[in-house]
Amino acid sequence: MTDGVGAREVVADEAGARLSAAEQAAEILKVSSVTNLSFPDNSMDALPLLDIVKEVEAKIKEINPEIIYTHHIGDLNVDHQIAHKAVVTACRPQPGFGVKAIYAFEVLSSTEWQTPSVLPFIPNVFIDISDYLSTKMEVVTAYEDEMRAVPHSRSLKHIELLAQHRGYCVGVHAAEAFILVREIKG
Repeated sequence: MTDGVGAREVVADEAGARLSAAEQAAEILKVSSVTNLSFPDNSMDALPLLDIVKEVEAKIKEINPEIIYTHHIGDLNVDHQIAHKAVVTACRPQPGFGVKAIYAFEVLSSTEWQTPSVLPFIPNVFIDISDYLSTKMEVVTAYEDEMRAVPHSRSLKHIELLAQHRGYCVGVHAAEAFILVREIKG
């Protein structure tokens, strides 16, 4: 929803590098397109939520997804909180609405850095990625500018360890963990 760097007083080249990393990751995952809604980084809370919701609704109408993955509402990053609220608001369950499931994901160095008593991330859905862990690591390597050295929580090693930890929690070698926000079965 943002360039992810605008709040850091950096030049446009760094925002371009972020978009390039997203496009490289999308290519690895065989995702057909990447969209940046160009909201201001780390200040989405200064905008009316309705303005953000309208942009999200327009994207949902254009793409018509059945499943949406969004940030965890309890993340420390305010933009993640607003993104979650905008997605849930845009996905109000209306007759004939195509979104059947919404899942919240964790973001290292945002989800676990929040005050522990403020909406902790307690996953209740796990996807076995044992056969895809190497692909995941290739994708996150596309974001090399975002990675930090061990023992930072946003290091390549910790990303791999977390995938293994989430897997071990459910008896597989590696998993992605989510919180089910809503699922409509029919």
